[in-house]
Amino acid sequence: MIVCYANGGGLGHLTRIRAYLHTRRRDEPATILTGSPFAADPRVTGGHPVLSAPAGLDHDGLRRWIGAVLADLEPAELVVDAFPAGLAGELTARSVPAGTRVVHLARLLRWDVYRPLLPSVPPRFAETFLVEPVTAGHEAYLASVSASVTALELTEPPDASTGVEGWLIVHSGPDPETMELVEYAREMAGLEGLRPRLTLVSPSRPDALPPDVAHLDVYPAWPLFPNAGRVITAAGCNIVRQLAPLRERHRMMPFPRRFDDQFARAARVRAGTVHRGTIG
Repeated sequence: MIVCYANGGGLGHLTRIRAYLHTRRRDEPATILTGSPFAADPRVTGGHPVLSAPAGLDHDGLRRWIGAVLADLEPAELVVDAFPAGLAGELTARSVPAGTRVVHLARLLRWDVYRPLLPSVPPRFAETFLVEPVTAGHEAYLASVSASVTALELTEPPDASTGVEGWLIVHSGPDPETMELVEYAREMAGLEGLRPRLTLVSPSRPDALPPDVAHLDVYPAWPLFPNAGRVITAAGCNIVRQLAPLRERHRMMPFPRRFDDQFARAARVRAGTVHRGTIG
């Protein structure tokens, strides 16, 4: 059995887990441990069973819950997404049953912010896969707790969705950020003297969305990209990866995150260094 630990509130963790299972495990059955509200959408989880911790657990309570669930499931492989010790350092080596092979999917983090959360006995990894370059300090830590650290190019599960013409604005929220992207797209079009059809691809339609902007609740969004004249997004790990073949059409507005450094990622893309090893 495969268990995937993707503790985080965003859509990106689940998207990356699905891509990993398709890329490396040929869509083998897996159980996903996550607190993401997007896990209630079967389009996102691909039908994999989901377990979520009871509400209101403190740090120690969450650590005990993880240990109990893993002891019960006895996975052959545990896949840890993004945060090497969980979102708040709740995952430790003691949480992992003996004989479980642990794999880490690493993406760019604000390492100086995350590093103080590491537990005294952190998990150790049979393999760490870099899905994008990370900072030098982050990679040095991963090398110290991993038998191997290698880059991995993820591929998405197949999807039959068709494209949408015009400009796409793609974001999963929150609504104020989504509306900033909408205004960015409208201002860009105005400055260029263009009047493209604008379509927002988002799980929900913001109340403030102008009536001339269409809305689609489509997941995954990436099959819509090839027919779009332009795609306007934030600068998250997955969307940058998915739009790499269409980089000339991609426009980004990075947003602040506690651990994810969207500004550094956007700067790398603009400099053409997104796939060239560690940074800073």
